[in-house]
Amino acid sequence: MSDQVFPDVVLRTQRLVLRALHEQDVDAIVAAVSDPVTQRWLPLPDPYTREDAMSWVRKKAPATRAGGNGLIRAIEWDGALAGVIDLKRTDWRHRETEIGYWAAPVSRAQGVMTEATVALSRWALTDAAFERVVLRIATGNKASVRVAEKAGFTYEGTARNAGIVHTGRLDLAIYSLIPEDLRP
Repeated sequence: MSDQVFPDVVLRTQRLVLRALHEQDVDAIVAAVSDPVTQRWLPLPDPYTREDAMSWVRKKAPATRAGGNGLIRAIEWDGALAGVIDLKRTDWRHRETEIGYWAAPVSRAQGVMTEATVALSRWALTDAAFERVVLRIATGNKASVRVAEKAGFTYEGTARNAGIVHTGRLDLAIYSLIPEDLRP
């Protein structure tokens, strides 16, 4: 286990709870990840099985945190799984991490992902004392671009041919948030 590990934090906003994944989330994870919109933008297994979800909940998510690589949080909204948000590709030396997420269909266009992104990014920059939080978004994923902009991230440019999805390679828009962005 790394000595640089995110705490098993639970974050609360006005409407959301960001918490560890539970086995009770497995069926909701399978349904959300199997959705065509989620499959379009993320290189997740297709078909996404219950075994995939169970392995992710039981093994990958805890190992990601324990190894110091990141932190995976369920987004709970009105008692149901609204999506998942995570910190990944964490560089402890440079105090930089990346946020990734996906939303269950029922929670799309409800401000849920923006609220979760604000909560996790602000926590990373303040409580966890990181210096940079990054979002890498497929340029065609207009909903995720809106999340980045509404969450206060700054567009830095486009990394050409940098992402991989089921249909092949695509460009990624790079957004960042740094501590100075939080100052009035």
